[in-house]
Amino acid sequence: MVRRISRRAVLRAALLGGAGAAAGVAAAPAVRSWCGWDRPPVSGGYAAAADDLGVVAHPDVNIHYRGRTSEKLVAFTFDDGPAPHWTPAVLDVLDAAGASATFFMVGRNLARHHRLVDGRLARHAIGNHSWSHPDLATLDQRQVYDELHRTHEVIREHTGRTPEVFRPPFGHLGGSAVLAADRMGYDIVLWSDEMHERSFGGDPQAQAKFIVDSVRPGSIVLAHDAGDDRRLITVDGLAAMIDGLRRRGFRLVTVPELLAANQPAEPSGPALALH
Repeated sequence: MVRRISRRAVLRAALLGGAGAAAGVAAAPAVRSWCGWDRPPVSGGYAAAADDLGVVAHPDVNIHYRGRTSEKLVAFTFDDGPAPHWTPAVLDVLDAAGASATFFMVGRNLARHHRLVDGRLARHAIGNHSWSHPDLATLDQRQVYDELHRTHEVIREHTGRTPEVFRPPFGHLGGSAVLAADRMGYDIVLWSDEMHERSFGGDPQAQAKFIVDSVRPGSIVLAHDAGDDRRLITVDGLAAMIDGLRRRGFRLVTVPELLAANQPAEPSGPALALH
């Protein structure tokens, strides 16, 4: 079902999440959300409180927190790579399990470490995660577009693929990012579930059990393939997660595959832009 997001709801989420200021914009594309909740979860990103988003006739920008499906599909996503050690380790586990995932890549990391993923992405999807991983909610539209465009081009150069999805760093979604995503033709993808990389006392099996027990049809799971050693809990528990989810009847798919499985929306009138 298409959920309408009011300006008040987004601001409430922004304030609860401690949103940073961003440059206001005069107009923005109409925004649709397939999130399945009355308002976005704070843990899955927020809009910057300073943005002033108006309505334009077209087009729509889709913001996805999860897939809208009753099928037992789940999409694992890995942010911030590629990075030495981490990304190859994640790919090794996925290859051994024959499982698919989506990698939201930082452009400068791909430019530096593209050989890590050469020939290894056939079953996976690639998303844009900005060039240098700034808080896009603090940048103006020109700066955000430059971050996305540079990354778009380096993904095409080194993988031969054209990304169709974008995730803002930290999940901080400001008006300038919405405008830039519209200009690039991207869907915006946040998340409904996430790895708790600083919890469970560093126990990968406890982390795996949490994810296996938590996901539901259409879940988009946030993970990372770069960072400090605390994030190794995800890498070390990944095989157990895949096995546990398959035992529950789930199939791991890419984000584009998950969104392609979206069931038709129930009639609910026109979507509302953020205003």
